[in-house]
Amino acid sequence: MRFEGTGIEDKVVDISVLEKVLGEVGLLKREQWDFERVSFDKKFELLDTKEVFYLRVQGYAVEGNVDSKHAKIKLLTPLLGKHYYPHGVEYGEGEDFPSSVVEKAKAILEKVSQQLS
Repeated sequence: MRFEGTGIEDKVVDISVLEKVLGEVGLLKREQWDFERVSFDKKFELLDTKEVFYLRVQGYAVEGNVDSKHAKIKLLTPLLGKHYYPHGVEYGEGEDFPSSVVEKAKAILEKVSQQLS
């Protein structure tokens, strides 16, 4: 699921600012980066159904490398995906996303957009 019109897509942000702002809402970089691309993920677990979802904010370096503290990152459209063990995360429009997870993800993205403005 793509979150269009959040106000963060196409923003160019310093990597250190991005790590701080996204970290404050639980979106963590982890190991999903290379020198040009970076992803920040937040995990949502539904205890009753045992389903796992990930909110993902991706970007790519328009200046510098992701591993430097001075890189400029251009953000892409945020995604919500459903995890299928052992295959990975699916972001397709055919997936069923609980409204509680979608609303939490929207609230997080709204907060991020305000912080980056």
